[in-house]
Amino acid sequence: MSADERPPRLLFATSELTDFVKVGGLGDVSAALPRALRQTHDIRVLIPGYRQVLEKASINEVARLPAMAGLPACVIGRIDMADGLVVYVVLQSDLYDREGMPYGGSSGEDWEDNDLRFGRFSLAAAEIAAGLPELGWKPDLLHVNDWQASLAPAYLAWREEAVPSVLTIHNLAYQGVFDQARLPVLGVPEQAFDMEGVEFYGRMSFLKAGIYYSSHVTTVSSTYAHQITTPEFGCGLEGLLRTRASQDRLTGILNGVDESWDPQSDPHLAAGFDSLDLNGRKLNARDARETFGLEVSRGPLFAIISRLVHQKGIDIAAQAVEDIVTRGGQVAVTGQGEPAMESALRDLARRYPGNVGLRIGFDEAEARRLYAGSDFLLMPSRFEPCGLSQMYAQRYGSLPVAHRTGGLADTIEDDETGFLFSHLSIAGLMDGIFRAFDAFGSPRKMAEMRRKAMKRPLNWLQSSRRYGALYDQLMGGGGPVAQSDLGQPCEIIQA
Repeated sequence: MSADERPPRLLFATSELTDFVKVGGLGDVSAALPRALRQTHDIRVLIPGYRQVLEKASINEVARLPAMAGLPACVIGRIDMADGLVVYVVLQSDLYDREGMPYGGSSGEDWEDNDLRFGRFSLAAAEIAAGLPELGWKPDLLHVNDWQASLAPAYLAWREEAVPSVLTIHNLAYQGVFDQARLPVLGVPEQAFDMEGVEFYGRMSFLKAGIYYSSHVTTVSSTYAHQITTPEFGCGLEGLLRTRASQDRLTGILNGVDESWDPQSDPHLAAGFDSLDLNGRKLNARDARETFGLEVSRGPLFAIISRLVHQKGIDIAAQAVEDIVTRGGQVAVTGQGEPAMESALRDLARRYPGNVGLRIGFDEAEARRLYAGSDFLLMPSRFEPCGLSQMYAQRYGSLPVAHRTGGLADTIEDDETGFLFSHLSIAGLMDGIFRAFDAFGSPRKMAEMRRKAMKRPLNWLQSSRRYGALYDQLMGGGGPVAQSDLGQPCEIIQA
């Protein structure tokens, strides 16, 4: 069968896949987007062979890759998921088969050899993209995600392999920066250590390599695509990103919510409900209060469902807790993260027993019930490339109170499906919270806002079509992608 007669073939390289391992939203996106694209594309996913993957899946060896420079040899395994999705796994026990999380140990520190771990992963992605006869399958395009896979387009370029590539930036703040001395170990050509290459303030950056060498860069909302071309949000890469924007090679494509987020059929909930019958939310609210040790209350329940880190504005949210409780509200928090943030929240739970509940850690079923039982979700993020929590919340009828930034600005309609505030401060957050209390005091308005939020089309259909249009343009060998096919272009914001 010729390339014209078969679906386009795509390799999707990601360091997280919720089916096996998840740290943040990347895992959810990597599980949902390839499945949404399977209707029109022959897409396969590549992930590292973490211990969590080895323990959960039956893996068949399908290829062997040789060592290169200081990167060890590895095996490519294959997993055939129950729904038909093919997942390739980079098997290298010394690099990936470890206790802990994908990027570091259980105590939170990064693995010292992350450059080797994700250099090997990136090289495997490039080698599969270039073609491995043992697989009997060669992709027409490579789609890589975040810094962990960002050397793959560079390896293709250095080997003069004409395979188009897309890099999606899920969070520009994480860049994979390592010492210049590691270049020979990673097989990076000496001439590539340049401003026009991988060099980043005297060190090397995996993410910069991906931005520089990939055919096109996407990020996960239109607003964030604008913001990262500015010094405030560009993390030192704004110059290169401004260049990519001027070349029509930077696009914001919003993430979506997968079909499992359906309050009518979600098996994790205490009771199902829909936008026409919200009664089931009362049972979920009761369940949430019991889970978090909260008293029976007629006041609003505010949720924080998040990594407990500085980026998410947890310190600002903590300052609002006393006012929320004083006004008759309650707060339930689930997540884990920075010790200082966790400690501050523990102190609040001790100060306000029965009105502030805290669960350190993360359990998805518990989180889903909290989305379905809370009235409002607090998201005072300092920046938010896309954000999925506000989408989940709206789908389940919990109204976000959020900073007007990144994907939060793109997915929440102020005073319609949530409450946006522009000034990032406790005063700004409290303005949103005061408006939330006012809405809660009007049952008719609350019901109307819930219904509108639940009906928002935040699924993957439109987003997958935009990715499909981008892939087709790049695989067709054409010039810059027609923005009319992709939606909102990335206009450069003047500093």
